[in-house]
Amino acid sequence: MKPKPAADRLVSIVDDDASIRRSTRRFLSSLGLRAEAFGSAAEFLRSGYLVETDCLLLDLNMPGMGGLELQRRLAETGSRIPIVFLTARATEEEEGRALRAGAVGFLRKPVDQATLLRAINAALASGPG
Repeated sequence: MKPKPAADRLVSIVDDDASIRRSTRRFLSSLGLRAEAFGSAAEFLRSGYLVETDCLLLDLNMPGMGGLELQRRLAETGSRIPIVFLTARATEEEEGRALRAGAVGFLRKPVDQATLLRAINAALASGPG
């Protein structure tokens, strides 16, 4: 199967910080990537974008369902969406859990655009899309 063109690849951003969602979505759109943003894991799961998502940019600590829980739930359903965590606060144990569970990357806020783009590109290259 031929890979999707960049403009058809969808990066879903799940973060409870509205400014992070806006700025990240704007940045990715400026690079020609499709980006959708969600304020919670539950909002993402209800959105209908789950099956279209080629990379999930996921915050660790959010009200309600956190990033590790969403990662676990997706794995239980057989989802192969590559995940890059982007968080302001995390323990080494949380980072290790995320990576052992298959996360492609684990970045700490604030992150520069070049580092973020490298992680997203690695995730897109590793995924089924």
